[in-house]
Amino acid sequence: MKRFSFSLQLLLGLVAGVALGFVARIWDVAWLAETLTQVGAIFVQLLKLAVPPLVFTAVLVSVANLRNVSGAARLASKTLLWFLLTALVSVAFAIGLGLIINPGQGVTLDTGAAKAPESSGSWLDFVTGVVPTNVVTAFTEVNVLQIVFLGVVLGAAALAVGEKAEPFLSLSRSVLELVQKALWWVIRLAPLGTAGLIGKAVSTYGWDLLAPLAKFSVGVYVGCFIVLLAVYPTLLAVWGKVNPIQFFRNAWPAIELAFVSRSSVGTLPLTQRVTIERNGVDGGYASFAVPFGATTKMDGCASVYPALAAIFVAQVFGVPLGVGDYLLIAFVSVVGSAATAGLTGAIVMLTLTLSTLGLPLEGVGLLLAIDPILDMIRTATNVTGQMVVPVLVARSEGRLDEAVFNAPPQPLDTAAGRAPRAPEPATA
Repeated sequence: MKRFSFSLQLLLGLVAGVALGFVARIWDVAWLAETLTQVGAIFVQLLKLAVPPLVFTAVLVSVANLRNVSGAARLASKTLLWFLLTALVSVAFAIGLGLIINPGQGVTLDTGAAKAPESSGSWLDFVTGVVPTNVVTAFTEVNVLQIVFLGVVLGAAALAVGEKAEPFLSLSRSVLELVQKALWWVIRLAPLGTAGLIGKAVSTYGWDLLAPLAKFSVGVYVGCFIVLLAVYPTLLAVWGKVNPIQFFRNAWPAIELAFVSRSSVGTLPLTQRVTIERNGVDGGYASFAVPFGATTKMDGCASVYPALAAIFVAQVFGVPLGVGDYLLIAFVSVVGSAATAGLTGAIVMLTLTLSTLGLPLEGVGLLLAIDPILDMIRTATNVTGQMVVPVLVARSEGRLDEAVFNAPPQPLDTAAGRAPRAPEPATA
């Protein structure tokens, strides 16, 4: 397999998964469908296994490393501002698309059979859920939002303490290095995981499930493609003054892995590696921006999808939406991105949007069945945005190595021969 690039391996896995999925579905090969399901489930479970220690140490170390980056406050402010602006632009396009295609108009579904989720997102849940009641349960329950909170607090505390915190930071860096190395081994299994995940989706759903929700499903993909192929390239070309085509060539392995894994956090090591080693973003800044983006920057899950889903649910249930409601959708999307937490699915963000608008939460039940199919393009959009913003900020701050960015993409199988990591402390 070393004769094939990692991107080609992923593509081969994708093609093989589709083919095997159709074989299992058309000829009703139960053992093949079960095998694909188990392969995909094991791959996702391996990704999730690393989430708590990866998120905690990555956020903690990235915050602490800001003391070694000149203009850290300005970099952090610009990054967060771009996060907000790109989310706002994404949700605006999504709302506009929803008003054009009317995804729920003429759709006849058994709304009486739809069930509201057992736990729904609300602003109170979101705010109170940020602070953990127990440090241990935040990790055992994989509450990424709470883990991010703990990482930020301890990272800020390490900044305040100074040199006395260095032993703790050294331990955290070592743990981060170990986790990312182990996770990189898991990522190398992605071609197999791709075949399993795609094959399971095809064998389970085929095209039958998409028929009554075709307009909505196509709308989500079109909305994400607008962000991916129009919004991001425009920002890169106009504000970043860089070649968008070269950016996508560099970033493609991370985008592809995000599409099949459906996990921004699981893709984090590859996202960071691509951002530094292919897109030429300064390592010190990338060690802050990429981990934060992986947990809070969700243009697909928190902007495009909730906007279209809210319009769909309102039209199916016959609830009219006004200008104020659309503005509220935009506000929720921009402010509530962290609620998606970088894991597969966007149910929390969707319930947060619906509950804020006063729409029936049973609408979530109507969309759960096709969520895995939609989550692939949503996550690919998320991860692309998580790489676009660091490039934009690094370019404006003179922290982008244009020679690296414009060079032919280096094969990730051999590049540096290691998983990415946050840089050691150094004076600015």
